[in-house]
Amino acid sequence: MGDNTIVVLGSGPIRIGQGIEFDYASVQCVNALKKLGYKVSIINNNPETVSTDFDTADRLYFEPLTPPDVMNVLAVEKPVGVVVAFGGGTAIKLAKYLDSQGVKILGTSADAIDLAEDRERFEELCDKLNIKRPKGLTVFTEAQALEAAARITYPVLMRPSYVLGGQNMIIARNNADVKEYMKIILRAGIENPVLIDKYMEGKELEVDCICDGEDVLIPGIMEHIERTGIHSGDSIAVYPGQFDDDIEQKIIRQSTDLALALGTKGLVNIQYLIYQDDLYIIEANPRSSRTVPYLSKVSGVPMIDLATRAMLGEKVRDMGYGTGLYRKPDYFAVKVPVFSFEKLMDVDTHLGPEMKSTGEVLGIATTREEAIFKGMAAAGLKIIRPEENKENTGILFSVRESDLPELPALAQKYYNLGFSLYATTGNAATIERSGMPVTHIAKVHENYNENVMTLLESGKIAYVISTSAKGRDPVAESVKLRRLAVERDIDCFTSIDTANAFADCLTSDYTLDNTSLIDINHLTWNK
Repeated sequence: MGDNTIVVLGSGPIRIGQGIEFDYASVQCVNALKKLGYKVSIINNNPETVSTDFDTADRLYFEPLTPPDVMNVLAVEKPVGVVVAFGGGTAIKLAKYLDSQGVKILGTSADAIDLAEDRERFEELCDKLNIKRPKGLTVFTEAQALEAAARITYPVLMRPSYVLGGQNMIIARNNADVKEYMKIILRAGIENPVLIDKYMEGKELEVDCICDGEDVLIPGIMEHIERTGIHSGDSIAVYPGQFDDDIEQKIIRQSTDLALALGTKGLVNIQYLIYQDDLYIIEANPRSSRTVPYLSKVSGVPMIDLATRAMLGEKVRDMGYGTGLYRKPDYFAVKVPVFSFEKLMDVDTHLGPEMKSTGEVLGIATTREEAIFKGMAAAGLKIIRPEENKENTGILFSVRESDLPELPALAQKYYNLGFSLYATTGNAATIERSGMPVTHIAKVHENYNENVMTLLESGKIAYVISTSAKGRDPVAESVKLRRLAVERDIDCFTSIDTANAFADCLTSDYTLDNTSLIDINHLTWNK
């Protein structure tokens, strides 16, 4: 091999949080490199992926993605360079080591990857570019964590650095949460610090950019239905996102500045939140993200192909797709996550910063409303409307205290649709004050014979809306309630935003029979 060989690192064994999207990216990269005349070897040890098919690359090394195993392969292959950007967190973590061994990393340099991951360096860069971000600190011990949380003020988001799929991320709302979290992390042993950020509840969005070091192409901006605090892989994403013109311009400007300042060659994924009409950055990942296959499909931009060419020195402006924000289509595409909770015993279905989805579906239509309806129906949510279905038309509310201000407006939507409202004590009082009839339901500890659990068993309930103030406690009553909903095949929403979007779907005139059929191969884009 040698002079004309490039080695592509895959994503290793797939688990929840590190999905098939990275395999898509690896395969598209191999195809692009072959088209450019290179011989390609791939290292990936997962039999369930296309990248390990015998005919994808010229040579396949079915080896673990660890420093010694990768170096052994490189000693045999003697490649002109290695691609780490398309294998998710597994591959990107090897960049620093490979660079220290004198291996040429194609595209974004190991130092630039570290710049995006290293808290202090990244904060300095954001300050220099005048990009706002939530207040944050890094800690190694429980004492430091408690002190940091007190300084930043609760609620705070806690996570290990160099994390993929939101593994071991939580929102801590008090000292007890911080202590519990640090025990879990310290038990596992940490090399990198724990990051503690102020948790800001706002609208979340993400951007995928292709950069060549001089120009930046943004194929699309995706808006999340759920507010911050839910992992991007578990939230419903709408393309194109709808924002005020000045916010949209700010997103484009800051994304362009950041991609260039990071020295990106290839792809970078940037996540933002809008809080009190201002833009804050959550994180930037100089690699392929899990939205790339979805955005490539619905924007008409072959993102991996362009990114691979940019990594090898080609200019974005010569690729025929322009620069800046590429285009807005005259249709909407919605990505809705799919879960496998019925197969995963004892897992709490409450969504948070740790990713839990095992797949996704796509809804495309000319209106945002129809696209969301198609996505939610395709994801397996049951469409039950009381006027068509006289059985099980109850809806149970059991939301945390911080969600109570938004409860009346949400309950009103379901009440107007003809649902019978059921709620636990505090929820019921809030709904009653807004003038709607509601049946008070006891929690298990209040009444052992008639309570939320027996109600779910009765077959009267179509949907459950349950949010938790505290996560990770398998004996909590709210966790048991959500698990019973899974076992009884009752759809359960753990975010007020998802429940609102679903109520809007039910209010619309769309049914499974009257939605339009879209040919994805003949969509029209506004260039």
